[in-house]
Amino acid sequence: MTRPSDLQQLQRYRRDRRELLAFLLSTDVIKRVVMPPGAVTIEDLELDEISVDYILDCARKGSVLELGKAIEKYHEDLNLPPASGKGLGEVYFLVTHPELSGPPPGRSPPPVSVAMSPGTRLTKNFSIRSNVSHRPSIDEDEEYEDGEEDEELSTEIARRQLQNTTELVLPLPPFVTGLTEDDLRETAYEVLLTSVGAAGGLILPPKEKKEKKKSVLTKTFSRSKTDKSVSHSTKATGLAGLMDTMRAQMEISLADDRRTREALLTASSARGGRRMDSMLLPLELLCAVPNSQFSDRKFHSRWRKRQISLIEEGLLHHPYVPLPPNDRTAVDLRVLINKLEEAETLPSPAGPAQHAEALRSMRGVALALAERAGRGDYGGDVCHWADGYHLNVRLYAKLLGSVFDVLDEGQIVEEVEEILECLKSTWRVLGITQTVHDTCYTWVLFRQYVMTGEEALLQYATQQMKKIDSDAQRSAQERAYLRNLRCSVEDGDTRKDLSYVQAVLVPIKRWADKQLEDYHARFSDDARKMEAIVTVAMVSGRLIEDEQEQSGVVGVSRETTAVAKQAESYIRSSLKLVYERIVARLDSRAETEEDMEHPLACLAESIEDVARKEAKVYSPILSKWHPDAIAIAASFLHGLYQKELKPFLDGVSHLSEDVASVLPAADSLEQYLLDLVETVSEPGEDNVYEQQLVRYQVEVVSGTLVMRWVNTQLGNVTEWVDRTIQQERWEPISANQQFAGSIVEVFRIIDETTDQFFNLKLPMRLPVLKALLSGYDNALVGYVSKIVAELGDKADLVPPVPSLTRYNKDYALKAPSKKKVADPRLPDERRSTEINFLTTVKLCVRLNTLHHMQVQVDSVEDQIRERWARKRPRDDVLRSNGAGPMRKSTDGEFKSKRGNKPLDELAAFEGVRKVAKEAVEKLCDFTGAKIVFWDMREVFIDGLYKGGVSVSRMEKVINVFDPVLGQLCDTIDAALRDRIVLALLQASLEGLSRVLLDGGPSRVIDYSDRKMLAEDFIALKEFFIADGDGLPKGEVDRTAASVQNILNLCNTETGLIIGKFKDANEQSSSVLLRVLCHRSDSEAYRFLKKQYKIPKI
Repeated sequence: MTRPSDLQQLQRYRRDRRELLAFLLSTDVIKRVVMPPGAVTIEDLELDEISVDYILDCARKGSVLELGKAIEKYHEDLNLPPASGKGLGEVYFLVTHPELSGPPPGRSPPPVSVAMSPGTRLTKNFSIRSNVSHRPSIDEDEEYEDGEEDEELSTEIARRQLQNTTELVLPLPPFVTGLTEDDLRETAYEVLLTSVGAAGGLILPPKEKKEKKKSVLTKTFSRSKTDKSVSHSTKATGLAGLMDTMRAQMEISLADDRRTREALLTASSARGGRRMDSMLLPLELLCAVPNSQFSDRKFHSRWRKRQISLIEEGLLHHPYVPLPPNDRTAVDLRVLINKLEEAETLPSPAGPAQHAEALRSMRGVALALAERAGRGDYGGDVCHWADGYHLNVRLYAKLLGSVFDVLDEGQIVEEVEEILECLKSTWRVLGITQTVHDTCYTWVLFRQYVMTGEEALLQYATQQMKKIDSDAQRSAQERAYLRNLRCSVEDGDTRKDLSYVQAVLVPIKRWADKQLEDYHARFSDDARKMEAIVTVAMVSGRLIEDEQEQSGVVGVSRETTAVAKQAESYIRSSLKLVYERIVARLDSRAETEEDMEHPLACLAESIEDVARKEAKVYSPILSKWHPDAIAIAASFLHGLYQKELKPFLDGVSHLSEDVASVLPAADSLEQYLLDLVETVSEPGEDNVYEQQLVRYQVEVVSGTLVMRWVNTQLGNVTEWVDRTIQQERWEPISANQQFAGSIVEVFRIIDETTDQFFNLKLPMRLPVLKALLSGYDNALVGYVSKIVAELGDKADLVPPVPSLTRYNKDYALKAPSKKKVADPRLPDERRSTEINFLTTVKLCVRLNTLHHMQVQVDSVEDQIRERWARKRPRDDVLRSNGAGPMRKSTDGEFKSKRGNKPLDELAAFEGVRKVAKEAVEKLCDFTGAKIVFWDMREVFIDGLYKGGVSVSRMEKVINVFDPVLGQLCDTIDAALRDRIVLALLQASLEGLSRVLLDGGPSRVIDYSDRKMLAEDFIALKEFFIADGDGLPKGEVDRTAASVQNILNLCNTETGLIIGKFKDANEQSSSVLLRVLCHRSDSEAYRFLKKQYKIPKI
């Protein structure tokens, strides 16, 4: 079996209490029962407000049961704190389904009612137009039917905790007579009965038959088991049912309802058919209700005092038609009122006689005042007693309060539309117009929201407020009427004259302003509620302004400006309060926590959190009323923190823990606030808020400190680079890493320095980063420069060109002399040792190192760009050049690669890229020249074609070339292989050209050797092409084009060559002359000897 709901248990406890009372009162344990003042029968009491403990105590002592004291005891017990294991009473008697009741409750009932579906709401669905089932009460159950009880709705079921509404009070003057809220409620119901009766809808409810065998009290509580078979009497439907609902909603007892209905019907019949709503209701009730209908003298006295006070308030203090000063009729009425009050103090029979006489005299005087024609009266029966301001609106507010569920004050009954339609019948009596209704209903809904906290009521109040017509939208008649609904109230040391619309909306706006002036605290978890409150504040402000203008339509621009100004005031006020709370909290922490981070750093982080919540939660709401809401908030927070930060920055002289803590936090806050400010303007537009901001200048202070650190670290980097390259032996690290270890160390120190730089977490500008990268660039340029400097001059590799001589056959056949003559143009021994140290492997390692540097430089730059982009999404330097702030791409990554803004202007490592590229070219050329002119000098430069072409062919050179090229390709990086092989090809062609043109007197190259020369030339080219695995054939052919021209001359007969001298320029003639010097025929011999006198050696 499922456990019953809280509501079902609550109903069961209430029925059990009734069973207990029935048991006690039906026995002889209670000797006598005394009713409380104002109650005639038990029907007039709230049964759930009677203390069972008190009744049990009276039963044990055998004393008289005074139900008034039992009610007082119940309310006193409510103020006691709940006790564990014990309810509000001593004993619980459960007679219905005890197995479902569970153990006795250990706490008081829940303060908030259980949410129910519309089908199970404890409200009645009355309708004037349709018949609906009657409203179930807590006493109606299948097992507990009682046809003799007048069913009443308890107002104490599941009451919610109501909030204090002292801050939300209508600025209306109090009543002179001291009318209370209960007086107004009861009078409002009487006005409703009068208005309904004027339309013929007032009927007298059937009177229940009473048994004479039992007392009234005992009869109400006691019943036999056979009573359960008696069915309930049928409830009224339609208008009668709706009136019964409103009676219950307004907490009017059946006895009071019957008494008033009987009096109204009696008075109406005595007035000869005049409209019931044209009667002077309080006077008619005083005359029509006899004393015999009141069993309690105090209750009767209070009722009569209320009626007299209403006559005084309605006709003298708040008359619909203003009274002239010292009006005689008004004086007479005051005299008669005093006589009525005096009659209360006189003994019988003088008192009743004076009371009756005063009432007879009062009728004429009061009616003379009430029936005076006023504004809008055009004949017919008129009676102005309840339509004077402000009595009328306070009575009408009580009527409107009937739309709230008596069991749950935060809910509106389902019959709300029928109730509001019914209340329109009171407009004639109370002088209500549509604007007054909308204004009053707004007040009732909003006040109920403040009391209950039910958000739905706030939405209803907002919608109702929007229905209030502005002054320009009202008819001329209504405008004239409303301008007379004014009162003068005190506001501090001054008095203000307020219209009714202002009287309602001013306190609402003040309440809303108070909430919104600290919206961070009031709406920390409920932004939707804040949005509704902002709407209330803005709409009420517009209506108040309109009431003050009273000149038609308020200008749209002026209204927009006023609304924006109000929103700005909310932002500044709330942010200031939340800022003060943060400061106070940090001050408190600083006093108790020794290891706390610097308060300014904590303050910056807290403000940034506030700004983030402002941007995410509150600004989207406020931006509907001020488009620049987030910029205002960010600017204001920026200024608040600046006041705290400036003294700290002024005192910074060196890098300390506090400085390293505060500066990054302050910079992060400023960057985020600047981003928020920028959101209110399009790129390229002037942003007023940004222009007005006074920057923290954190980067200026931090930049000085960071630059000192950078300079120190760059000195260390330069020193380390010099040391590593001095110790380098240019051996490959491994087979897979064919570059020098020194470059690894160089980039290791660069990476470590970069990590330290970004780990500083200090705010810095782009120039600081540029300085660091420039230092890296200079250090690497120095590294490359030292590599190139170690090579020396390439000219040292090439042997000197022999002097131009004719071929000498004897010299070619002669054995070389053992005596060597030192040539001053050849390198000295020290230089030769240095060149010999530069082996092919060491030169390749250098090349690989340079290539590795180029790759690493790109990687380092990309990493630095990315890290800088994360550290500095915005860059002031770039912004000044027109670039926008750094934005994230759709995948959340910052665009920081080369070629993308905002870091293009870094120009990082451009120096080392340039010198490294030049160094690679120079090193490749040096390597090719060294292999050909130094390592292979003997076989190539000195041996090729020595003694004749047929004697020493190119094949011998290629055989030596092959292992050298293999070693070269194995050592060099794949990315540089083609470049170094091309350099070797160029050096080989240069060497071949040297042999062909400057081979000396020992080389003879005749026309007959042309075929062998062509074969050797092709063999050399094919060697570098390597069947497609080497250099491209086209590139080889282009490179060898100059040598091909020389071979073409070698393939030319001597006579033709001599003939070309006539048309040759100086350069061509030099080549032709050198070709002829290597000819052995007589024609060349005679030409060289006679024409140029070139000697033999």
